[in-house]
Amino acid sequence: MSIEFRKATLANGLTVIAEVNPDAHTAAIGYFVKAGARDEDRVVMGVSHFLEHMMFKGTARRTADDVNREFDEIGANYNAFTSHEMTVFYAHVLPEFLPRATDLLGDMLRPALRVEDFEMERNVILEEIGMYDDRPQWRLQDTMLETYFQEHPLAYRVLGTKESIQALKADQMRGYFEQRYGANSITVAAAGKLDFEALVRDIEAITGQWPKAPQIRRYDEPKVIFNQRSLVDAKLTRHYLAAICPAPAAQDDHRYAAMILTDVLGDSDGSRLYWALTETGLADEASFSYDPQDRFGGYIAFASCDPERSEEVEAKLLAVLDGYAASIDADEVQRAKNKIATNLTLHGERPSGRMTSLGGTWTYLGQYLPLADELERIMAVTPQDVTDLLQQYPLSQRAIVRLGPK
Repeated sequence: MSIEFRKATLANGLTVIAEVNPDAHTAAIGYFVKAGARDEDRVVMGVSHFLEHMMFKGTARRTADDVNREFDEIGANYNAFTSHEMTVFYAHVLPEFLPRATDLLGDMLRPALRVEDFEMERNVILEEIGMYDDRPQWRLQDTMLETYFQEHPLAYRVLGTKESIQALKADQMRGYFEQRYGANSITVAAAGKLDFEALVRDIEAITGQWPKAPQIRRYDEPKVIFNQRSLVDAKLTRHYLAAICPAPAAQDDHRYAAMILTDVLGDSDGSRLYWALTETGLADEASFSYDPQDRFGGYIAFASCDPERSEEVEAKLLAVLDGYAASIDADEVQRAKNKIATNLTLHGERPSGRMTSLGGTWTYLGQYLPLADELERIMAVTPQDVTDLLQQYPLSQRAIVRLGPK
Protein backbone atom coordinates (compact mmCIF):
# COMPACT_ATOMS: atom_id res chain seq x y z
CA MET A 1 0.00 0.00 0.00
CA SER A 2 1.21 3.52 -0.79
CA ILE A 3 1.83 6.37 1.61
CA GLU A 4 -1.19 8.69 1.87
CA PHE A 5 -1.23 12.33 2.94
CA ARG A 6 -4.21 13.44 5.04
CA LYS A 7 -5.23 16.83 6.42
CA ALA A 8 -7.97 18.16 8.68
CA THR A 9 -8.62 21.58 10.20
CA LEU A 10 -10.58 21.89 13.42
CA ALA A 11 -13.19 24.61 13.93
CA ASN A 12 -10.76 26.57 16.13
CA GLY A 13 -8.09 26.65 13.40
CA LEU A 14 -5.78 23.90 14.63
CA THR A 15 -4.42 21.89 11.68
CA VAL A 16 -3.78 18.14 11.70
CA ILE A 17 -1.61 16.63 8.96
CA ALA A 18 -0.25 13.13 8.53
CA GLU A 19 1.52 10.75 6.21
CA VAL A 20 -0.16 7.40 6.74
CA ASN A 21 2.16 4.50 5.99
CA PRO A 22 0.55 1.09 6.59
CA ASP A 23 3.92 -0.63 6.12
CA ALA A 24 5.62 1.29 8.94
CA HIS A 25 6.25 -0.34 12.29
CA THR A 26 6.10 2.81 14.42
CA ALA A 27 4.29 6.16 14.55
CA ALA A 28 5.47 9.67 15.39
CA ILE A 29 3.56 12.78 16.39
CA GLY A 30 4.56 16.37 17.05
CA TYR A 31 2.80 19.55 18.13
CA PHE A 32 4.40 22.44 16.20
CA VAL A 33 3.76 25.85 17.75
CA LYS A 34 4.55 28.89 15.61
CA ALA A 35 6.15 30.76 18.49
CA GLY A 36 9.83 31.29 19.18
CA ALA A 37 12.40 33.86 20.18
CA ARG A 38 11.54 36.17 17.26
CA ASP A 39 7.97 36.49 18.60
CA GLU A 40 9.05 37.80 21.99
CA ASP A 41 9.39 41.34 23.31
CA ARG A 42 12.93 42.16 24.39
CA VAL A 43 11.85 42.54 28.02
CA VAL A 44 10.78 38.86 28.14
CA MET A 45 13.59 37.47 25.99
CA GLY A 46 13.87 33.73 26.57
CA VAL A 47 10.24 33.22 27.58
CA SER A 48 9.55 30.78 24.70
CA HIS A 49 12.32 28.44 25.79
CA PHE A 50 11.43 28.85 29.48
CA LEU A 51 7.82 28.00 28.64
CA GLU A 52 8.96 24.85 26.83
CA HIS A 53 10.55 23.71 30.10
CA MET A 54 7.36 24.51 32.01
CA MET A 55 5.34 22.21 29.75
CA PHE A 56 7.06 19.27 31.45
CA LYS A 57 6.23 20.50 34.98
CA GLY A 58 2.67 19.22 35.05
CA THR A 59 -0.91 20.09 34.10
CA ALA A 60 -4.30 20.15 35.79
CA ARG A 61 -4.48 16.39 35.15
CA ARG A 62 -0.87 15.34 35.65
CA THR A 63 2.09 16.08 37.87
CA ALA A 64 5.60 16.40 36.46
CA ASP A 65 6.28 12.86 37.67
CA ASP A 66 3.16 11.66 35.86
CA VAL A 67 4.38 13.17 32.59
CA ASN A 68 7.76 11.44 32.73
CA ARG A 69 6.32 8.17 34.03
CA GLU A 70 3.68 7.94 31.31
CA PHE A 71 6.20 8.57 28.55
CA ASP A 72 8.36 5.81 30.04
CA GLU A 73 5.38 3.45 30.30
CA ILE A 74 4.77 3.61 26.56
CA GLY A 75 8.47 3.43 25.71
CA ALA A 76 8.39 6.77 23.91
CA ASN A 77 11.32 8.53 22.34
CA TYR A 78 10.21 12.05 23.25
CA ASN A 79 11.53 15.56 23.67
CA ALA A 80 10.97 19.22 22.79
CA PHE A 81 12.97 22.10 21.36
CA THR A 82 12.70 25.85 20.91
CA SER A 83 14.20 27.93 18.10
CA HIS A 84 13.82 31.47 16.83
CA GLU A 85 10.91 30.25 14.72
CA MET A 86 8.93 27.59 16.57
CA THR A 87 8.55 25.37 19.62
CA VAL A 88 8.01 21.65 19.04
CA PHE A 89 6.91 18.80 21.34
CA TYR A 90 7.13 15.30 19.92
CA ALA A 91 7.10 11.56 20.59
CA HIS A 92 7.96 8.44 18.57
CA VAL A 93 6.16 5.30 19.71
CA LEU A 94 4.78 1.93 18.72
CA PRO A 95 1.47 2.39 16.83
CA GLU A 96 -0.67 1.05 19.68
CA PHE A 97 0.63 3.81 21.96
CA LEU A 98 -0.04 6.72 19.60
CA PRO A 99 -3.37 7.67 21.28
CA ARG A 100 -1.65 7.91 24.68
CA ALA A 101 1.22 9.95 23.26
CA THR A 102 -1.27 12.26 21.52
CA ASP A 103 -3.17 12.83 24.76
CA LEU A 104 -0.03 13.31 26.82
CA LEU A 105 1.52 15.88 24.49
CA GLY A 106 -1.79 17.70 24.08
CA ASP A 107 -2.29 17.87 27.83
CA MET A 108 1.25 19.23 28.27
CA LEU A 109 0.38 22.14 26.00
CA ARG A 110 -2.06 23.37 28.64
CA PRO A 111 0.42 23.55 31.53
CA ALA A 112 -0.39 24.41 35.14
CA LEU A 113 2.33 27.12 35.25
CA ARG A 114 2.52 26.93 39.03
CA VAL A 115 4.57 29.71 40.63
CA GLU A 116 6.65 27.28 42.71
CA ASP A 117 7.57 25.32 39.55
CA PHE A 118 8.34 28.58 37.76
CA GLU A 119 10.80 29.71 40.42
CA MET A 120 12.51 26.32 40.53
CA GLU A 121 12.84 26.09 36.76
CA ARG A 122 14.24 29.63 36.61
CA ASN A 123 17.38 28.30 38.29
CA VAL A 124 17.64 25.51 35.71
CA ILE A 125 17.44 28.04 32.88
CA LEU A 126 20.08 30.27 34.50
CA GLU A 127 22.40 27.27 34.83
CA GLU A 128 21.82 26.46 31.17
CA ILE A 129 22.65 30.04 30.17
CA GLY A 130 25.84 29.83 32.26
CA MET A 131 26.79 26.57 30.57
CA TYR A 132 26.39 28.11 27.11
CA ASP A 133 28.27 31.25 28.16
CA ASP A 134 31.23 28.97 28.89
CA ARG A 135 31.19 27.71 25.30
CA PRO A 136 33.01 30.09 22.92
CA GLN A 137 31.05 28.87 19.88
CA TRP A 138 27.72 29.90 21.45
CA ARG A 139 29.06 33.24 22.65
CA LEU A 140 30.32 33.85 19.14
CA GLN A 141 26.98 32.93 17.56
CA ASP A 142 24.98 35.14 19.92
CA THR A 143 27.30 38.07 19.27
CA MET A 144 27.15 37.47 15.52
CA LEU A 145 23.34 37.58 15.44
CA GLU A 146 23.27 40.69 17.64
CA THR A 147 25.83 42.39 15.41
CA TYR A 148 24.00 41.47 12.21
CA PHE A 149 20.33 41.91 13.15
CA GLN A 150 20.78 44.75 15.65
CA GLU A 151 17.37 45.51 17.23
CA HIS A 152 15.35 43.00 15.19
CA PRO A 153 13.93 40.04 17.20
CA LEU A 154 16.01 37.61 15.11
CA ALA A 155 18.92 38.93 17.18
CA TYR A 156 17.33 37.72 20.41
CA ARG A 157 18.91 34.85 22.31
CA VAL A 158 16.72 31.76 22.42
CA LEU A 159 17.72 31.11 26.04
CA GLY A 160 17.41 34.77 26.94
CA THR A 161 20.00 36.53 29.10
CA LYS A 162 20.64 36.18 32.79
CA GLU A 163 19.07 39.60 33.26
CA SER A 164 15.90 38.86 31.26
CA ILE A 165 15.33 35.48 32.94
CA GLN A 166 15.98 36.83 36.43
CA ALA A 167 13.48 39.64 35.81
CA LEU A 168 10.80 37.45 34.17
CA LYS A 169 7.54 37.05 36.11
CA ALA A 170 5.13 34.13 36.01
CA ASP A 171 2.32 36.48 34.97
CA GLN A 172 4.38 37.62 31.97
CA MET A 173 4.80 34.00 30.91
CA ARG A 174 1.06 33.38 31.26
CA GLY A 175 0.38 36.43 29.12
CA TYR A 176 2.78 35.24 26.43
CA PHE A 177 1.21 31.79 26.51
CA GLU A 178 -2.29 33.21 26.05
CA GLN A 179 -1.13 35.38 23.15
CA ARG A 180 0.89 32.75 21.28
CA TYR A 181 -0.33 29.23 22.12
CA GLY A 182 -3.74 29.45 20.48
CA ALA A 183 -5.16 26.68 18.30
CA ASN A 184 -4.56 28.58 15.05
CA SER A 185 -0.83 28.79 15.88
CA ILE A 186 -0.47 25.02 16.19
CA THR A 187 0.01 22.27 13.63
CA VAL A 188 -0.10 18.64 14.74
CA ALA A 189 1.94 16.47 12.39
CA ALA A 190 2.06 12.66 12.43
CA ALA A 191 3.67 9.96 10.32
CA GLY A 192 3.85 6.18 10.24
CA LYS A 193 1.32 3.48 10.94
CA LEU A 194 -1.81 5.25 12.16
CA ASP A 195 -5.57 5.62 11.78
CA PHE A 196 -6.05 9.21 10.66
CA GLU A 197 -9.75 9.49 11.47
CA ALA A 198 -9.12 8.18 14.99
CA LEU A 199 -6.18 10.55 15.38
CA VAL A 200 -8.31 13.56 14.43
CA ARG A 201 -11.03 12.49 16.88
CA ASP A 202 -8.45 12.17 19.65
CA ILE A 203 -6.92 15.56 18.88
CA GLU A 204 -10.31 17.26 18.67
CA ALA A 205 -11.28 15.81 22.05
CA ILE A 206 -8.07 17.24 23.54
CA THR A 207 -7.80 20.57 21.73
CA GLY A 208 -11.26 21.36 20.37
CA GLN A 209 -11.98 23.93 23.10
CA TRP A 210 -8.66 25.71 22.82
CA PRO A 211 -9.12 29.37 21.86
CA LYS A 212 -7.50 31.02 18.87
CA ALA A 213 -4.32 33.03 19.39
CA PRO A 214 -5.06 36.77 19.42
CA GLN A 215 -1.53 37.61 18.29
CA ILE A 216 0.25 36.42 15.16
CA ARG A 217 3.84 36.79 13.97
CA ARG A 218 4.98 40.17 12.75
CA TYR A 219 7.24 40.32 9.71
CA ASP A 220 9.20 43.52 10.16
CA GLU A 221 12.02 43.58 7.62
CA PRO A 222 15.36 43.23 9.44
CA LYS A 223 17.84 46.00 8.72
CA VAL A 224 20.99 43.90 8.68
CA ILE A 225 24.41 45.42 9.24
CA PHE A 226 27.46 44.22 7.30
CA ASN A 227 29.89 45.00 10.07
CA GLN A 228 32.96 43.50 11.74
CA ARG A 229 33.52 42.99 15.44
CA SER A 230 36.33 41.46 17.47
CA LEU A 231 36.05 40.20 21.05
CA VAL A 232 38.96 39.39 23.35
CA ASP A 233 38.94 36.78 26.13
CA ALA A 234 42.39 36.18 27.57
CA LYS A 235 41.27 32.83 29.05
CA LEU A 236 40.78 31.27 25.63
CA THR A 237 43.40 29.12 23.96
CA ARG A 238 41.77 29.00 20.50
CA HIS A 239 40.60 31.63 18.04
CA TYR A 240 37.03 31.55 16.72
CA LEU A 241 35.61 33.16 13.60
CA ALA A 242 32.04 33.47 12.32
CA ALA A 243 30.48 35.24 9.35
CA ILE A 244 26.85 35.59 8.28
CA CYS A 245 25.48 36.46 4.82
CA PRO A 246 21.92 36.91 3.51
CA ALA A 247 20.38 33.76 2.00
CA PRO A 248 17.00 32.57 0.64
CA ALA A 249 14.06 32.32 3.01
CA ALA A 250 12.35 29.04 3.85
CA GLN A 251 9.63 29.97 1.33
CA ASP A 252 12.08 30.74 -1.49
CA ASP A 253 12.58 28.11 -4.22
CA HIS A 254 16.25 29.15 -4.31
CA ARG A 255 16.60 27.19 -1.07
CA TYR A 256 17.43 24.02 -3.00
CA ALA A 257 20.38 25.65 -4.73
CA ALA A 258 21.42 27.08 -1.35
CA MET A 259 21.53 23.56 0.08
CA ILE A 260 23.84 22.51 -2.75
CA LEU A 261 26.02 25.60 -2.37
CA THR A 262 26.65 25.12 1.33
CA ASP A 263 27.38 21.41 0.94
CA VAL A 264 30.01 22.12 -1.73
CA LEU A 265 31.62 24.93 0.25
CA GLY A 266 31.30 23.87 3.86
CA ASP A 267 30.22 20.29 4.59
CA SER A 268 32.06 18.53 7.41
CA ASP A 269 34.16 16.49 4.96
CA GLY A 270 34.92 16.70 1.28
CA SER A 271 33.97 20.37 0.93
CA ARG A 272 36.18 23.20 -0.26
CA LEU A 273 36.60 24.59 3.26
CA TYR A 274 37.45 21.10 4.52
CA TRP A 275 40.25 20.69 1.98
CA ALA A 276 41.52 24.26 2.39
CA LEU A 277 41.47 24.49 6.19
CA THR A 278 40.67 21.30 8.09
CA GLU A 279 42.50 18.64 6.07
CA THR A 280 45.59 20.87 5.88
CA GLY A 281 45.63 21.31 9.65
CA LEU A 282 45.26 25.08 9.52
CA ALA A 283 41.91 24.97 11.38
CA ASP A 284 40.41 22.66 13.98
CA GLU A 285 37.11 22.87 12.12
CA ALA A 286 35.54 24.91 9.36
CA SER A 287 32.00 24.95 8.02
CA PHE A 288 29.51 26.85 5.89
CA SER A 289 25.81 26.17 6.54
CA TYR A 290 22.39 27.37 5.44
CA ASP A 291 19.70 28.52 7.87
CA PRO A 292 16.35 29.06 6.08
CA GLN A 293 13.99 31.11 8.23
CA ASP A 294 10.44 32.43 7.99
CA ARG A 295 10.63 35.02 5.16
CA PHE A 296 14.36 35.43 5.74
CA GLY A 297 17.49 33.30 5.62
CA GLY A 298 21.20 33.26 6.26
CA TYR A 299 24.47 31.50 5.48
CA ILE A 300 26.78 31.01 8.44
CA ALA A 301 30.52 30.37 8.14
CA PHE A 302 32.53 29.17 11.13
CA ALA A 303 36.14 28.26 11.90
CA SER A 304 38.32 27.67 14.95
CA CYS A 305 42.10 27.58 14.97
CA ASP A 306 45.34 28.37 16.75
CA PRO A 307 45.39 32.12 17.54
CA GLU A 308 48.71 32.47 15.70
CA ARG A 309 47.01 31.32 12.51
CA SER A 310 43.86 33.41 12.82
CA GLU A 311 44.66 35.88 10.04
CA GLU A 312 45.69 33.13 7.61
CA VAL A 313 42.60 31.07 8.37
CA GLU A 314 40.26 34.03 7.95
CA ALA A 315 41.91 35.04 4.67
CA LYS A 316 41.64 31.52 3.25
CA LEU A 317 38.04 31.06 4.41
CA LEU A 318 36.93 34.32 2.78
CA ALA A 319 38.94 33.50 -0.36
CA VAL A 320 37.04 30.22 -0.71
CA LEU A 321 33.71 32.03 -0.40
CA ASP A 322 34.65 34.89 -2.69
CA GLY A 323 36.24 32.69 -5.33
CA TYR A 324 33.47 30.15 -5.73
CA ALA A 325 31.29 32.11 -8.16
CA ALA A 326 34.09 32.00 -10.73
CA SER A 327 34.87 28.32 -10.23
CA ILE A 328 31.58 26.42 -9.98
CA ASP A 329 32.22 22.80 -10.85
CA ALA A 330 29.43 20.62 -12.27
CA ASP A 331 30.87 17.43 -10.74
CA GLU A 332 30.89 19.04 -7.27
CA VAL A 333 27.28 20.09 -7.72
CA GLN A 334 26.29 16.57 -8.71
CA ARG A 335 28.11 15.00 -5.75
CA ALA A 336 26.40 17.44 -3.39
CA LYS A 337 22.99 16.61 -4.85
CA ASN A 338 23.61 12.90 -4.42
CA LYS A 339 24.75 13.36 -0.81
CA ILE A 340 21.82 15.58 0.17
CA ALA A 341 19.31 13.27 -1.52
CA THR A 342 20.76 10.27 0.33
CA ASN A 343 20.66 12.01 3.70
CA LEU A 344 17.13 13.30 3.12
CA THR A 345 15.96 9.81 2.15
CA LEU A 346 17.58 8.22 5.20
CA HIS A 347 15.93 10.85 7.40
CA GLY A 348 12.58 10.24 5.73
CA GLU A 349 12.66 6.46 6.15
CA ARG A 350 11.81 6.86 9.84
CA PRO A 351 8.36 8.14 10.86
CA SER A 352 10.00 10.62 13.24
CA GLY A 353 11.98 12.10 10.35
CA ARG A 354 8.95 12.49 8.13
CA MET A 355 6.90 13.92 11.01
CA THR A 356 9.58 16.56 11.60
CA SER A 357 9.72 17.46 7.91
CA LEU A 358 5.92 17.56 7.59
CA GLY A 359 5.42 19.83 10.59
CA GLY A 360 8.27 22.17 9.76
CA THR A 361 7.28 22.53 6.11
CA TRP A 362 3.63 23.15 6.96
CA THR A 363 4.56 25.74 9.60
CA TYR A 364 6.66 27.63 7.05
CA LEU A 365 4.80 27.03 3.78
CA GLY A 366 1.31 25.84 4.68
CA GLN A 367 1.64 23.06 2.13
CA TYR A 368 2.57 19.40 1.80
CA LEU A 369 5.77 18.37 0.03
CA PRO A 370 6.16 14.61 -0.46
CA LEU A 371 9.66 13.25 -0.08
CA ALA A 372 9.71 12.35 -3.78
CA ASP A 373 8.99 15.98 -4.72
CA GLU A 374 11.75 17.25 -2.44
CA LEU A 375 14.22 14.82 -3.99
CA GLU A 376 13.15 15.82 -7.49
CA ARG A 377 13.70 19.51 -6.73
CA ILE A 378 17.14 18.84 -5.28
CA MET A 379 18.23 16.68 -8.21
CA ALA A 380 16.97 19.32 -10.66
CA VAL A 381 19.42 21.98 -9.41
CA THR A 382 21.98 22.91 -12.07
CA PRO A 383 25.30 24.79 -11.90
CA GLN A 384 23.47 27.70 -13.54
CA ASP A 385 20.97 27.71 -10.66
CA VAL A 386 23.89 28.06 -8.24
CA THR A 387 25.31 30.89 -10.36
CA ASP A 388 21.95 32.67 -10.33
CA LEU A 389 21.73 32.19 -6.58
CA LEU A 390 25.13 33.80 -6.03
CA GLN A 391 24.10 36.77 -8.16
CA GLN A 392 20.99 37.31 -6.07
CA TYR A 393 22.70 36.57 -2.73
CA PRO A 394 26.41 37.44 -3.12
CA LEU A 395 28.64 36.01 -0.40
CA SER A 396 30.62 39.26 -0.27
CA GLN A 397 27.78 40.81 1.77
CA ARG A 398 28.56 39.64 5.29
CA ALA A 399 29.08 40.46 8.92
CA ILE A 400 32.16 39.02 10.62
CA VAL A 401 32.77 38.39 14.32
CA ARG A 402 35.97 37.14 15.91
CA LEU A 403 36.60 35.80 19.40
CA GLY A 404 40.04 34.98 20.72
CA PRO A 405 42.69 35.54 23.37
CA LYS A 406 44.19 38.56 21.62
